[in-house]
Amino acid sequence: MRLFMLAATAGLCACQTASIPPQRNAQAQETYDSMLAGKVAGQPTRCLPLFRTHDMVAIDENTILYRDGRTVYVNHTLGSCYGLGRFNNALVTKTLGSSLCHGDIARVVDPTTGVNAGSCAIGDFVPYKPSN
Repeated sequence: MRLFMLAATAGLCACQTASIPPQRNAQAQETYDSMLAGKVAGQPTRCLPLFRTHDMVAIDENTILYRDGRTVYVNHTLGSCYGLGRFNNALVTKTLGSSLCHGDIARVVDPTTGVNAGSCAIGDFVPYKPSN
């Protein structure tokens, strides 16, 4: 019985620490703030057409921005994409249709070696548009 309680407690602690987002460095925070400056959040959408995902900026292991003209889509991944935003790693997604959608799996890959650094699932896309 004690072993079960110990395992259950360890499992709960692991879940709590896994949900804490990584600290953003000052440069990443500055990029995030400048890209969203003067913009207002709209209603989240579950999918983003692939033609709108070409201009991507990785802010940290949990935050990806997609620029589409004057609109910036913010995506907070479901789980951490280990290595995203560091070492010039690339985000590789595989979709079955013409859109990138909530729940699609993304892999973080070293473009030089092709080694997989981590993976995560894509979250909802929140559009930020100019307020004027």
